[in-house]
This record gives sequence, C-alpha cells and structure tokens, in this order.
Amino acid sequence: MVGDKIKRLTVGETLEQRAATHGSFVGVACAAQTIKEVIARHSDNLNYPQTEALDMIASKIARICAGNSDEPDHWKDIAGYATLILNELEEDQ
Repeated sequence: MVGDKIKRLTVGETLEQRAATHGSFVGVACAAQTIKEVIARHSDNLNYPQTEALDMIASKIARICAGNSDEPDHWKDIAGYATLILNELEEDQ
C-alpha cells in the first residue's frame, strides 16, 4: 500500500531468519560440498545445465538435511531445477 513502510531487514536479521530454515552456513556448506564432490566425479556425461541443476539440487538437499526439512520452498526448488532439465530434454526430442 502507498504510504506503508516496508521493514527492511539488516544483514544480521536476514542471516538469523535463514539459519532457522536453511540451517547453519557451515553445516550446509559441508553437506553440499560432499554431495557436489560425488556429482563432479560422475559428471562426464552431463552438460552444463544438468551439472548446474544438480549442484543447485545438492544445495537444496543440504538445506533440507541441515535446516528445516519441512520448509516447502526447499522441495519446490528441487522440483523446479529438475523440471528445467526435463523441459530441455523434451525440447531436444
């Protein structure tokens, strides 16, 4: 609404909010990098979009494991990245 003030979060407030849903940065980083190492070892047949989608999905899986597993956005994001690749594959056929 016009005239209503929007509360702007500080960086610290944003980080606190995200830690509640995403988990600690260090915990997420450790989990995500472990998953991404496995992807990298087996990525010979992946193209750039597939590799990127898997990297992003790895980050979302890490957030689920380290943070709030009941956060719908984590699951929606995974579905979204998978759908992007599916759309590409279907366009190529």
